[in-house]
Amino acid sequence: MFETLSESFKNALNKIRFNDDEKSLTKALEELKKSLLRNDVYHKVTKELLKNIETQTKQAGIGKQNFLNALQNSLHAILSANGNYGFTYAPKPPTIVLMSGLQGSGKTTTCAKLAHYLKTKNKKVLLVACDLARLAAIEQLTWLANQIQVDIFTLENTTPQAIASLAKQKAISEQYDVMIVDTAGRLAIDAPLMAELKGIKSTLDPHEIFYVADSLSGQDGIRSADTFNQEIGITGVILTKFDSDTKGGIALSIAYQLGIPLRFIGSGEKIPDLDIFIPDRIISRLMGAGDIASLAEKTASILSEQEAKNIGKKLKKGQFTFTDFIAQIENIKKMGSMSSIISMIPGLGNMAGALKNVDLDTSTEVQKIKAMVNSMTLKERNNPDILNGSRRKRIALGSGLEVSDINRIIKQFDNAAKMAKRLSAKGGMQELMGMMGQMKGKMNNS
Repeated sequence: MFETLSESFKNALNKIRFNDDEKSLTKALEELKKSLLRNDVYHKVTKELLKNIETQTKQAGIGKQNFLNALQNSLHAILSANGNYGFTYAPKPPTIVLMSGLQGSGKTTTCAKLAHYLKTKNKKVLLVACDLARLAAIEQLTWLANQIQVDIFTLENTTPQAIASLAKQKAISEQYDVMIVDTAGRLAIDAPLMAELKGIKSTLDPHEIFYVADSLSGQDGIRSADTFNQEIGITGVILTKFDSDTKGGIALSIAYQLGIPLRFIGSGEKIPDLDIFIPDRIISRLMGAGDIASLAEKTASILSEQEAKNIGKKLKKGQFTFTDFIAQIENIKKMGSMSSIISMIPGLGNMAGALKNVDLDTSTEVQKIKAMVNSMTLKERNNPDILNGSRRKRIALGSGLEVSDINRIIKQFDNAAKMAKRLSAKGGMQELMGMMGQMKGKMNNS
């Protein structure tokens, strides 16, 4: 996420070599201008940014740190100018959210992602299927609702307005905290689409109207968002597909051109891959400083404090078992894609692209480990030291693996347990960060 834009900032920063050197500042600003325009940042946004950065840098004194500070301040001024971010609740439940957007933007999946996010906040959520135009839209939303275990309201042979009205009655009578309404999209904006959305809006009187924008759509996406805003009013934008090869400029352009707050970013294909658009945190990622706060929140949402303490104790003693390992693999999956997690770790943001296609569900190695563990007895899972030759042969037969695979996996597990014990000791985190830095350097040189 934001990899190309972040790299552009670094290139501009490297143009400044000496203090009080206006020529280097001019070169840095020119480099930054080219980079911003290449990354789909609107020309008026680019002009405003450059003007503010130049003024602030000269006032503080030309230098790398002052240039960096001016860049951060200018980005913050644009991204935080429009008020709310994340989710806001109605004074009286249910909070009704009307989701809008063009076909292909990822609107239906985003409905499920938002529902999942709210579920982690212990909210009772109702998904409502009002997209009757796209084939399989109802089936898709139903499948997603079942996957994340939230309720869904559907009806056939009626109108979207009728569905919305009955769903609202259900949400009120059954005391739902939030009701999220998926609506029809089109390949392009047309009168019937807007008429349908206006009808649903009139029926529901929603607290929020979110526009789901494809991050790859560039200025076309901004023009579409502007039209939706003029026709039905938009209270926030959710950007999707930020795990793709998007250039990132649309985030700055929407905030500046439309004055509509960015509320969330979809940063992967998995359901948990939805991040609150908090300006300070996004800018931190842009600057390559990661986002530890968001990472901590994601971890806390799936791992209790007591569970974290228990794992820590086991790691310190080198007693991490195969049962613990499988449990933590499942916890990591709940946090989202590997690229999304890595992008939050300081200094490792540019590794996210390399891990974009890493999937713990389909990874051959993870599948082998799971097959092996599922062929073990409970005693063997919790006491790997008892895995002698005959037990390993039986496990290999039961899992469909070779004995050599079993031996290799167990050896890797032993090494990982020893490393975890080392890193849990005093000074372990410094050692880990050093290893990560070496890994980052190797990736940059490859």
